[in-house]
This record gives sequence, structure tokens and C-alpha cells, in this order.
Amino acid sequence: MKPVRRDFLLALPKPELHCHLDGSLRIDTILDLAEKDGIELPTTDRDELLKAVAVQDRVKDLEEYLDKFQITLAVLQTPQALERVAFELAQDAAEENVRHIEVRYSPILHLENGMTPMESLDAVIRGLRKAEYEFKISTGVIICGIRNFSIESSIELAELAIAYKYRGVVGYDLAGAEENFPAKDHLEAFYLIRNNNVNVTLHAGEAYGPQSIHQAIHYCGANRIGHGTRLREDGDLMNYINDHRICLEVCLTSNFQTGTISRLEQHPLKFYHDYGLRISLNTDNRLISGVSLVDEYMLAHKTFNFNMLDFKDFIISGFKSAFLEHRERTKLIKEVAHQIDDYLGVGSHKY
Repeated sequence: MKPVRRDFLLALPKPELHCHLDGSLRIDTILDLAEKDGIELPTTDRDELLKAVAVQDRVKDLEEYLDKFQITLAVLQTPQALERVAFELAQDAAEENVRHIEVRYSPILHLENGMTPMESLDAVIRGLRKAEYEFKISTGVIICGIRNFSIESSIELAELAIAYKYRGVVGYDLAGAEENFPAKDHLEAFYLIRNNNVNVTLHAGEAYGPQSIHQAIHYCGANRIGHGTRLREDGDLMNYINDHRICLEVCLTSNFQTGTISRLEQHPLKFYHDYGLRISLNTDNRLISGVSLVDEYMLAHKTFNFNMLDFKDFIISGFKSAFLEHRERTKLIKEVAHQIDDYLGVGSHKY
């Protein structure tokens, strides 16, 4: 087996299915936007700001991790800022050969200066489409409802996702504080979403147990699960997810940083992979977690000794689970399979 090399992982076409717009800004962009829009930051020193907004080692819990977004959201309250940040995120992803990225964010978090949810969404889509034109990447927006916000806000966001289906939006999510805010409280929004054939992915099983994953699938109709770290606590549910090929969007670094796992070696990623679950690797938040997608792949290799065939599985599973048209998925899967097979010197397989 040929060794895992960072340069080869960088060259491979990859999907990224779990990436938050407001957690993936460039630090210099934050400083520039703050200066242009007259926004007060904790500091204007680049290194000190990076320490304030990016997790240095760990935080005490998910809620403290989410507090980091106060700084990034402060500079994302105009259409111009959102368009720029969306473009730059897609550019950063394309530079490490991410061929398809699904960018998630919640329009209701960007209304402080009077911007409407539609103006917000239009700006993000403009930025992503500009990046699609300039770089070899496809993109889609996943609109996030917020667990700890009202059901009325979730319904409004579901209606927005439906209105923008085929216009840049590819799915709907429920994010935010997980414990004490069950997904089933937002059933009316998910009824609208599923009744209009919109894709669903939910944050679940990150800060709360497998009951959260159960609700995401059986109440809300999730096609994918964001994180799913605690799925291993319910073997029967894990078998259901495996049998139905429901993809887990795994984010190693952020799971460690938020205390979802106490040590990287305790993450169930290898167990899930060995069991045959469909898995994709993702950054979650490129700035706040301080990672690129290739960093996540290399961390998985260092921690669990995954080889190139394992990464082939992760990449193909990600493309198979992407909210893409079937023909586009098939094309990308064949491309990456051939590249990895050529590198390994093995016969190509049909996917």
C-alpha cells in the first residue's frame, strides 16, 4: 500500500458537506470588514484577534464554542460582506481541490442592520456563483434553522428554503444548542420541507445522545446527520442508519474542541468506518476550528492510521451523499475513483 501523502490528498477532488459560512471567514477579511463598516472588535491586532476567534485548544462545551461566532457575525450584517465571504470560502475550498461544497448558514442571524433574509440569501448565492464561474467547484446553500429559536422562525426559514430550491439552496438543517432543544419541537417546519422534497441534514448526536439522532431521522426525515458522534450508544439505531446509508458528516477537530470527545483516539470514526457506515470528513468551521479539509484528512490518518483506500471510501461516500443531481455525483465519483486507483496501481472499480 502506497503511503498517505498530503500533496496527493490535496490534489484529489473532494466533497465538503458540513461547513458553516459564519465560522469560516479569513481573519484579514474580518479586520477589513470591521474597518469598512465601523464595527468594534475585541482587538485590531491580527494575532490577538485570531486567538479570540479561533479555538486554541479546547473549550468547556459546545455553547462556549458557539460564542466565538459573535465576532464573525458582527461583520456579516451587509449583503456586500456576505457575498465577499461566500466567495472567499468557496475559493479557499477550491484551492485544496474541494470540487463540491455545501455552505450552511442561517439568514436570520444577519438582520441587525435591516437586511432581509432574502437579501442575505441572494448575497451568499451571488458570492458562491461567482466562485463557481472562476474556480472548478460546485456549491450549494443549506439553510439552518436554530434549535433554540422559535418554531415560527424555523417555519419562515423552511419557506425560504422551498422558495430558493433550484435557485442555489440544496437543503435544510437544524443547528444550535442541542441539549434541551429537541428537533421534534420544529416538526411543522420539517413537514413543509419534506412535503416540498427539500433535502434534510440535521446536527444531532454531538452534544446530546442518540435520542437526538433518532428524532432527526424519524421525526424530521434527515437524509444525513451532522456529527452523529454519540450514535454508537444505540446499536439498533446504528444498524438502521447503516442499512439506509444515511451519511454521518464527521468533524474530528471540532468534536475534540467542544469536548464531545475527551481524546481524539476516543472518537468513534474508526469504529463507524470498520462497521461500514457511510461517512464524510469535514471541517465544520475553517476559521474557528483552525483547519482545512486536508488537515482533517491528515488528522484522521495520524490518529487512526487510515490508508488511501480508506480515504477513497470517505471521499466517494461524501459524493454519494452530496445534495447533487445524480449524474453530477456519478461523474465526480468516477473521477476520484480513477485517480486513487491510478495512484495505488490497482484496477478501477465501477461506482
